[in-house]
Amino acid sequence: MRVLHTSDWHVGRTFHGRDLLGDQEAVLGGLADLVAEEQVDVVVIAGDLYDRAVPSGEAVQTCVRVLARIREAGAQLVVTSGNHDSAARVGAFAEFAAAGGLHLRTQIARLHEPVLIDDRHGPVAFYGIPYLEPDPARHALQACAEVAGASPEIESRGHTAVLTEAMNRVRAELAERPQRTRSVVLAHAFVTGGDSSDSERTIAVGGVEQVPGSVFDGVDYVALGHLHGPQRLAEHLRYSGSPLAYSFSEAAHRKSVWLVELDADGLAGVERRELPVPRRLAAVQGLLEDLLTQPEHADLEDCYLSATLTDEVRPLEAMRRLQQRFPHAVHLEWKPATGRATAPLRYAEIVRGRDDHALTATFVADCRGAEPNESERALLDEALRAVAATEGTR
Repeated sequence: MRVLHTSDWHVGRTFHGRDLLGDQEAVLGGLADLVAEEQVDVVVIAGDLYDRAVPSGEAVQTCVRVLARIREAGAQLVVTSGNHDSAARVGAFAEFAAAGGLHLRTQIARLHEPVLIDDRHGPVAFYGIPYLEPDPARHALQACAEVAGASPEIESRGHTAVLTEAMNRVRAELAERPQRTRSVVLAHAFVTGGDSSDSERTIAVGGVEQVPGSVFDGVDYVALGHLHGPQRLAEHLRYSGSPLAYSFSEAAHRKSVWLVELDADGLAGVERRELPVPRRLAAVQGLLEDLLTQPEHADLEDCYLSATLTDEVRPLEAMRRLQQRFPHAVHLEWKPATGRATAPLRYAEIVRGRDDHALTATFVADCRGAEPNESERALLDEALRAVAATEGTR
């Protein structure tokens, strides 16, 4: 059996205010071509299908079209929910969807119930562990145990405790199946040893968010979601990462998916398949006039661009001017070479012995790195007189 491991689609996410739905549909829809070319049997999505708990109608329709293309290409799909998703919404109509080859695993009470998909060697059991918010998940797991007549107590708290209990139930269910039933677990978690980026929402509770990889021992392959960089923690334990970059901290990522091969004995191999990049990310630093005129920056004109300006005085309308050459510039910082803009400001020292006129002039200087000129001082004085007159009439 060939399994394509992907996660963290975040359909509906924007990038510094730019709509990404077109890029997302292009890249994710391309997975259908990969399914056909590589003869993939199952595509797994390990959480964060959407970027919001209540996705927009456009995001839902984009996701529906992509999932339909993958299904039409010949693969079944197994999906679990992440910390950005609403488990109830993602899992809606799960029983009906399963009849069409879309298996939605979002219920804590049923995380030990596998999706069974056959190949010529027999069944492969796919277990979907949705994102487990520690305290709600702990109560839900204990309630399930009480109903089953088992010991309900989960003694410790936190991510490790609930994921350990979840995996205990998976392993117990797997042990009841015929020997050497092959198994794949989907889980949305921060496993120790993984490298994070700026675009993941923290899942820390009480300051602790990581779980040891040993929690997932005992299965053939673990398809992890949550971290946005593709990475291998062990041969059988991997993050696919997000299919697109969602922050400038991901500029160096090689976005990809894992092609997992299962034979009669379990995991036979894992290969990487890189994904297309709709628009590169780049960062640049320098004086605004240099950025606008120097020819060596020409290759950045089609990139999503983060620019750091080093001008001594904050340039006026910097973003508008920057976008005349770099239409996809989306992020701008001002850091003068002298470091004046980042110097710590102490309020008590700044205001001591200064009148309103001096304070407003200082404010302008702090914001842009230059004192107001004569015409600007006249405008500031006029504004202060107007404020004083208004206060005098109250």
